[in-house]
Amino acid sequence: MNALILLLGALLLLVAFVRYPLPNRYWLLLATLALAAFTLAGGFSWPWGLLAWGLWLGPVLLLSVPDWRRRYLSKPLIARISKMLPPMSQTERDAIESGTVGWEAELFRGNPDWKRLLSMPRPRLSEEERAFIDGPVEELCRRIDDWDITHNRKDLPPEMWDFLKRNRFFGMIIPKRYGGLEFSATAHSEVVMKVSARSISVGVTVMVPNSLGPAELLLHYGTDEQRDYYLPRLADGREIPCFALTAPEAGSDAGAIPDSGVVCEGDFEGKKVLGLRLNWNKRYITLGPVATVLGIAFKAYDPDHLLGDEEELGITCALVPTNLPGIEIGERHFPLNAAFMNGPNRGRDVFVPLDFVIGGREMIGKGWRMLVESLSAGRGISLPAVGTGAGKLAVRATGAYARIRKQFKIPIGRFEGVEEALARMGGLTYFMDAGRLLTLSALDRGEKPSVITAILKYHNTEKMRQVVNDAMDVHGGRGICMGPNNYLGRGYQTLPVGITVEGANILTRSMIIFGQGAIRCHPWLVREIESAGENDLEGFDRALSGHVGYFVGNLARAFVYGLSGSHLAPRPFGGRTGRYFQRLAQMSAAFAVIADVSLMLLGGAFKRKEKLSGRFADALSYQFYASAILKKFEDDGRPRADLPLVEWSVKYCLYQTQHALDEILRNFPSKPLGLLLRLAVFPLGLSLRQPNDSLGHRVAALVIRPGAVRDRLTRGIFLSMEEGDITGRLEVALRKVIAAEPVEKRLRAAGQVKPERQDWLDWYRQLREQGVIGEEDEKRLREAREATLEVIAVDAFEPGELEGLNRSGRAEAA
Repeated sequence: MNALILLLGALLLLVAFVRYPLPNRYWLLLATLALAAFTLAGGFSWPWGLLAWGLWLGPVLLLSVPDWRRRYLSKPLIARISKMLPPMSQTERDAIESGTVGWEAELFRGNPDWKRLLSMPRPRLSEEERAFIDGPVEELCRRIDDWDITHNRKDLPPEMWDFLKRNRFFGMIIPKRYGGLEFSATAHSEVVMKVSARSISVGVTVMVPNSLGPAELLLHYGTDEQRDYYLPRLADGREIPCFALTAPEAGSDAGAIPDSGVVCEGDFEGKKVLGLRLNWNKRYITLGPVATVLGIAFKAYDPDHLLGDEEELGITCALVPTNLPGIEIGERHFPLNAAFMNGPNRGRDVFVPLDFVIGGREMIGKGWRMLVESLSAGRGISLPAVGTGAGKLAVRATGAYARIRKQFKIPIGRFEGVEEALARMGGLTYFMDAGRLLTLSALDRGEKPSVITAILKYHNTEKMRQVVNDAMDVHGGRGICMGPNNYLGRGYQTLPVGITVEGANILTRSMIIFGQGAIRCHPWLVREIESAGENDLEGFDRALSGHVGYFVGNLARAFVYGLSGSHLAPRPFGGRTGRYFQRLAQMSAAFAVIADVSLMLLGGAFKRKEKLSGRFADALSYQFYASAILKKFEDDGRPRADLPLVEWSVKYCLYQTQHALDEILRNFPSKPLGLLLRLAVFPLGLSLRQPNDSLGHRVAALVIRPGAVRDRLTRGIFLSMEEGDITGRLEVALRKVIAAEPVEKRLRAAGQVKPERQDWLDWYRQLREQGVIGEEDEKRLREAREATLEVIAVDAFEPGELEGLNRSGRAEAA
């Protein structure tokens, strides 16, 4: 009985500790007093009492008495950690230290503040930005003939290039004082999403000058002279930019680029000046074949010490006109039949003045930090917008097609197998859009969230792949036959492009998201590492003390939330979505505990545990998306009709988070410790489940039914109601098919069945002549039938029409 009382008392104290935040010293005092009261009341026999007090007072005194803690804990630990810390290259350090942290840190630390999440402003367009999207962007989308661009021309038409330049599409991020549009990150994302959903070739052409490229680097690091000269010319298209980073032997390991720039004196425009002699070999450079100004990354060297004592100066970025002697540029790659300009370029002994270095000579050697800080913003806008746009187009088109296309006399969208794909498409599209919007909120507040943008780039391109694959499965043969009327094929072909660029997805997941997140988001880890590296015992001791309190708090939260089925976790309000906040708080606390123990156990060796790191990346990522989904629902005004989409996507995220944590524990480096962690964070076992069939049915029904929910889900892509447009005819046909459904239902109820050999239109006329249906009914049936045949038709070519498409090209080294 005494043991039960002690257990209940400890549990109540633990719940109070979790629910009511007070300084740790007060809780230690309260727990000590409670243990003393229990002892004085005769709760212990003397051997058990001695053991209990020893187990309690030993750790408490060791951690609470500063001198003891420093002597017996901090000093041995700092000596051990100093030896364990792996060497960190400058490129790794720059990548880790770049950017800012935001909401992801709340999730990482195990105690998310829901008020902070919900108070973040919703991304909004200004009137000027909305006018641009409704005007020039809409007109651009209307003009796009993607088959002509990708199949016939392998390029944008000249008049489209002129339209882009004239309307300053290449100057969206450039301030107005330089002639640019000075758009927000939200507007930038909306433009890329709308255009790329219409044509990935045009979308990439628009996005690259506004993403990682010379304009972004000039804005943040350029000299006044560089900005004044280049930015107006980039804004109006007089200069076409590209940025060359990737080399044949240095892709993901950008720090290994062999391209060089040697400081020397040389002749430039008739004058002897101090400059750099550049040699490089780059590939995969988008817009490279048509670029007039080349941003280039290389390693700078000063063997003659013309700038100082150091010889190896580090990665440097420069702007180089492409018409200089020694530059070879203009060849094209052909990335999966996309028509955007992409190709290799080379330079041999190209001399440029030091003024060509972005930011001038003071920025020599600082190029890698420049790149990773710019990339953290750019990869959070362009590629996630492409993924979201592809998802919205796929789900809208596939929903319509699944309602129009019939097999066994019923729409294929009502087959359970197809419903499963449609539900996944709808839920993942909502997922992508929510993550995009929450990230844009941070970017428009001036943040540079390096971890979140890596999460977004990885998952929005991966989920794009899933959604487009599902769309192709539903369309079947209609999707695989290329031609002017195929609205899915080119997007399907180019899926790997988004997966590969701006940080290959395998690398992003297994090394960057958690590797960078652990350093940036953990409240004490950086201080401990820095103090250990500097042998600062006082600083290390303060950080260690804070770390212990942080860990104990998360461990208590994870256990209490797990034991209560998350009912004791905080939530901002009640209702159906309130429970999801509680579930997410439970996952956040469990994640924080497991991550902390893993980092303490493995130390520097964690760097090589890429599978473990990838699973932590999944757990952190899905928590972020669950947060974004719940916030989007609130920002949208909590439309009740959207709840199936919200619930499907949140349940999916929560289950994936739990699954990732379960896989970490199953593969934990120490099996006994993994078992103890499982008992601590999942005391009732794994309780979260995937979205069930009933919920999936409701989501699929929304996807195939025209209405406000479908429109909100696919908001922001180009929509046409013209029968001559490849997606417009889907929208027209969908409405005609739905208008005919009541007539078809009456005919079935009356037992009317079309004779097997009779033509459909003849049968409709016969029914009218017999008085079974009226003229208006016949018209509806006829229009629905004709529209259906148009939608399900596939392109076919005359003999010889497809000949001569293959072009020989010099193979690049693998």
